Amino acid sequence: MQRLSVVAALLLATVPAHAQTVPTMKQWLSLRSIGAPAISPDGGSVAYTVTSTEWENNRYDSEIFIVRGASEPIQLTFTEKESSTTPRWSPDGKWLAFITDRGDGRQVYLIRAAGGEARRLTNLKGGVIDFGWSPDGRRIAFSSVGPESDDVVSRRKAYGDFSIENADFRLVTLWIADVDTTGTPTSARALPLGDRNIGSFAWSPDGGRIAFAHTPNPLLSSGSLSDISVLDVAAGRVQPLVTSPGGDTDPVWSPDGTRILFTTAAGDTASNFYANSHLAVIPASGGAATALARTFDENPGSAVWLPSGIRFLAAQGTAQKLFALDPATGATRILLATPDVIRAVSYSKDGSMMALVGENATTLPELYRTSMSAGALERLTSMTAQVAHWSLGSREVVSWTSRDGAKIEGVLYKPDGYVATKRYPLLVVIHGGPTGTSRPTLAYGSVYPVTQFLAKGAVVLMPNYRGSAGYGEKFRSLNVRNLGVGDAWDVLSGVDALIARGIADSTRMASMGWSQGGYISAFLTTTSQRFKAISVGAGISDWMTYYVSTDIHPFTRQYLKSTPWSDPAIYAKTSPITYIKQATTPTLIQHGELDRRVPISNAYELYQGLQDVGVPAKLIVYKGFGHGITKPKEQLAATWHNWQWFSKYIWQVDVTLPSDGETPSVTP
Repeated sequence: MQRLSVVAALLLATVPAHAQTVPTMKQWLSLRSIGAPAISPDGGSVAYTVTSTEWENNRYDSEIFIVRGASEPIQLTFTEKESSTTPRWSPDGKWLAFITDRGDGRQVYLIRAAGGEARRLTNLKGGVIDFGWSPDGRRIAFSSVGPESDDVVSRRKAYGDFSIENADFRLVTLWIADVDTTGTPTSARALPLGDRNIGSFAWSPDGGRIAFAHTPNPLLSSGSLSDISVLDVAAGRVQPLVTSPGGDTDPVWSPDGTRILFTTAAGDTASNFYANSHLAVIPASGGAATALARTFDENPGSAVWLPSGIRFLAAQGTAQKLFALDPATGATRILLATPDVIRAVSYSKDGSMMALVGENATTLPELYRTSMSAGALERLTSMTAQVAHWSLGSREVVSWTSRDGAKIEGVLYKPDGYVATKRYPLLVVIHGGPTGTSRPTLAYGSVYPVTQFLAKGAVVLMPNYRGSAGYGEKFRSLNVRNLGVGDAWDVLSGVDALIARGIADSTRMASMGWSQGGYISAFLTTTSQRFKAISVGAGISDWMTYYVSTDIHPFTRQYLKSTPWSDPAIYAKTSPITYIKQATTPTLIQHGELDRRVPISNAYELYQGLQDVGVPAKLIVYKGFGHGITKPKEQLAATWHNWQWFSKYIWQVDVTLPSDGETPSVTP
């Protein structure tokens, strides 16, 4: 019998019940969201992006907004067919540069901070991936996919179109363009970096050098081969700086330009998918690297080096906090823990002001500004007003003990009007990753209609099974050579805990998830008879099939510590398809047609296996999509498909897809 403890009770009470309505799935997908905060050098203004849904054109549109001083936000860009993203201030605060495609590929444009017409800066055939202002504001460095080689062009003319695996790729190159504010695209020059595939990069404070991370090729499996070098821009000379085994990336200059901070796997090439990364510092002229924050037990991210010290974000349980790191001592401390989940942070030039996007159990992501000295948060947006009168239930963090004694946390969603003495249908939604994290926040992006499940009178559990981020390296390592098996322990023990506590109705339970969550759901399909229905989204059914087809082969080798040729037993033990003859649960399978991360062969294998053993199954293929469903109409379809499936098997109701995507047609 599992004991369930409430870690944080009732974290959400939205609005009075009499004012609440249940949003449709289309309304949920129509919510506007914000991101990419960029505070001006003087801290007085903040730019950010707002993403909205364009149903007619079946796309999501991002545009740049700005808050000047204490004024209301105003929209700065209006891009007709594409989005405008990545706002970045010029060092003098007079201009904003951003990336957009206005019929000429992804290029860098400039717009005055005061508003006006945007002016194109770059005109590169390969488009722009990322960019950065030089400290004096006179140049911009940017990365771009280089042109096809002459050999490939000639080959196509003679023999048609084909590609050679792991050979026909185009390197990401680094360029510099002078800033011309007249609207005439300036000529750009490629930097002489040799046969290196460029990743993250950063200008030195004096503008004379660029530190950059690079791999030998753009293949995802080469991420663990990333090194860091420094380019002398004037001389065109490259100095290798960090060449140790394992991935080394994200260079950041110290304010005085003498040292470079970077993120490192510390030589680890065998477990970097689940082990902690670390921060280290090295003299910019070369020498030995020094590890910082050696005892910090999570992955540091988004690190910056301000005059007052180093700052970074890191997950802590279901929260994400802002940390300060002293580069002299390596000591860390929490600098900001509110809101509960800090998504992104931007700093003024002197580091005294910052803007951030964050959320918690009572808000959608909002934009905030704060002074490092004052500490009080000034909210600059009102995104949560969109859901002010929606019935969204409540959230709480719960914990339980798994089969092997591991402590597991999860988020429990309860419907409005929840009655403690009543048992409810239970729907389990499993996050991907496996190093993802479920959090008790209002915003969640998925194809699972959680809000409608709650309104229908169910509870929803989102478990942070072993391997999830936020709980340290040891916890993330618990599913090494135990994938699926240990993950299922965690899910089922959480289900048992809710049953023991009198919350869940054991006769009406379902499970679903995407990617790693889809894999765990597939494992539950073939190894458990506890659920009335299951949905497998882009899930792995056979680790051997996955291993030979995926674009990240090292992932499997690291978690299973072997190849299928040297240890076929571990591949069989952790593969759902091994147990297909035990399957009894009706299963919906959803998959993108062009998925390279989890190739669609996994979906066909599970589908055929379920058919062969007589289990009700449906496979839905989303045409033209990869690992994620990225357009609103298909996301709406996938959400409706899940609603249909679980309505049938949990509530015994047949649902017909409405012609308008909103109004349900339900027959008993």
